[in-house]
Amino acid sequence: MLKIQHLTKQFGAVPLFTDLCMEVDAPAVLWAPSGWGKTTLLRILMGLERPTTGSVEGVGRVAAVFQEDRLCPQLNAVQNVTLVLPGAENQYKEQITSDFQQFGMNAAALQLPARRLSGGQKRRVALLRALWAPSDTLLLDEPFTGMDPDTLQRAAALLRQYCACKPVLLATHDESAIRALGWPVVELKKLGRS
Repeated sequence: MLKIQHLTKQFGAVPLFTDLCMEVDAPAVLWAPSGWGKTTLLRILMGLERPTTGSVEGVGRVAAVFQEDRLCPQLNAVQNVTLVLPGAENQYKEQITSDFQQFGMNAAALQLPARRLSGGQKRRVALLRALWAPSDTLLLDEPFTGMDPDTLQRAAALLRQYCACKPVLLATHDESAIRALGWPVVELKKLGRS
């Protein structure tokens, strides 16, 4: 279980959030308007930033989708996913390809280097890579950016399929994404946003 205890983050004298406390043991949506600290909180949970005060426990191995896609531009979609997996690429290729097809990506798109994919296709690759990565906790920062409504529904279905039994924190301000997922919503403002 992911535990956040009395977390405060300040930039200079300006607090972003104060005395934030929460526990996450199943998928949940972290909701707040843009600029309210969702990305900063996820970066703290990933160990990429330090809180001003407070502690985080139980994160374990993290798989993440950042706001930027962070793909290897010369590799194709399947190769970008298999980067995070132990063993040979061929061992997982068929199931990964099937997952991409559920996402609406055809065989031609799967052969392209990531640099030639559209923004929405890159998001699908980043999301699927995080879902396939061996992890204890999944942290997703606006993972549906650039996806059309149909693709968002497909992505939500895949997330529900893969993430039923682990701590997942999905940060978004997109209400259609929240409805598509059907997960409990945690409002940053109610947790300790100053």
